[in-house]
Amino acid sequence: MKRILALLLLLSALSAQATDRPNILWIYLEDVSGWFSCYGDKIIKTPNLDKLAASGIRFDRFYTPAGVCSATRSSIIVGAMQTTFGIHNHRSGRPDFRGKSMGKDFDDIRLPKGVQPLPVMMKKAGYFTFNQSGKDDYNFKWSHEELYSPNSKQNLWRNRKSNQPFFGQIQLRGGKLGRRAPTMIDRAKVPVPPYYPDIPLVREEIAHHYDCLLKTDQQVGEILAELEKDGLTDSTLIFCFSDHGYKLHRHKQFLYEGGIQMPMMVTGPGIKAGQVRKDLISGIDIAPACLAAAGMEIPKHMEGADFLAKDYKPRKFIVAARDRCDYTIERIRAVVTPQYKYLRNYLTDRPFMQPSYKDPWPVSKKFREMMAKGEMNETQLIFFGPKKAPEELYDLANDPHEIHNLANDPKHQKALAQHRKLLASWIKETDDQGQQTESNAGLLATLKRWGDKCVNPEYDPVRAKLNK
Repeated sequence: MKRILALLLLLSALSAQATDRPNILWIYLEDVSGWFSCYGDKIIKTPNLDKLAASGIRFDRFYTPAGVCSATRSSIIVGAMQTTFGIHNHRSGRPDFRGKSMGKDFDDIRLPKGVQPLPVMMKKAGYFTFNQSGKDDYNFKWSHEELYSPNSKQNLWRNRKSNQPFFGQIQLRGGKLGRRAPTMIDRAKVPVPPYYPDIPLVREEIAHHYDCLLKTDQQVGEILAELEKDGLTDSTLIFCFSDHGYKLHRHKQFLYEGGIQMPMMVTGPGIKAGQVRKDLISGIDIAPACLAAAGMEIPKHMEGADFLAKDYKPRKFIVAARDRCDYTIERIRAVVTPQYKYLRNYLTDRPFMQPSYKDPWPVSKKFREMMAKGEMNETQLIFFGPKKAPEELYDLANDPHEIHNLANDPKHQKALAQHRKLLASWIKETDDQGQQTESNAGLLATLKRWGDKCVNPEYDPVRAKLNK
């Protein structure tokens, strides 16, 4: 009788644990800069995002691990820097490209044994897992069946079993909405940062992003309404964040604030409303926080920390990385501390404005025309000039646009040395895989994908072998 009673108590405890675990939902914004009214922007009102922020925590210094989607998403989903596991080059490990099979000529990148993406771990723990609209974009081999539950492609959480918690991602196109975002913003009224020339094409790009944010805010409101309709608001932990900044030059793909300092809001069970946090948070901290919320152990391979824990100790610094994007080979590392950002540009033989996928855009053509005619000012030439400094140091509190490089300023040499040391230690401790040239398999796959667009010298040896 005592054994039966003990078993019943155990089963009751396990059942309570299962039902007490929160649902976890990521509202994943694509190519979205945090120009929301809850972050102080004066151009637009974003009532639904504002409501989300007010109901929980607004993070003012959340940084993504990279300025491009696949590197950021690969990092966030494993809870560690993309450079640790060799998944740092944008659009790597892809067996197909634009609907066509790569055959045997692709870089077959796999996570190390024992390293699992977060959805796999959540699924094994009994969560119903889904990814609405299907943006995964990981630089390693994975399968839908392994990451996501059966019947997860439609109706989101509504296909799960009774009392089964869910872990889901809802992908919003954000800055990629294009014509689906109606023109709402007066192009003459948007602010143009000093690192861009104030020309109509730039104003159009900035204003269009605001248009996209208005549509995105509407979509966020629809998601919140569906949760409320299903009675899930109080039992769902929501993370709303962006993968990187909007598409224009110097933002997307780069490590300035516009590329990696992103919006993030968290709300749900146990989260006190109306909080604002200004400590440094990295994208690699999201997965550990989700595991902890689900009552699961954080594995050793995860380099992030549970930033929602009561005993959480704020980060002293975060690191972000830029490596190959499509066919454009680059290597930049960023170290962000409470006051400064340090940038180390390793490939100083090439400008920031290398050939890239943005080249066909009218605004890109205009930038290159202005560069050729000498129509860019000194501030704009920091990015659009023919050369780049090997090191950059910015006082973020006093220089939010990052246009006053202090790396050669005698007054800031101590800070420069400290940040150099932080980066060197991090590279050694994590064995930053970007130290090595990309494998021949990776370069060959990229060359086969992009052909004549691959103009960096790193492709020459592989191209020579291919042409034999």
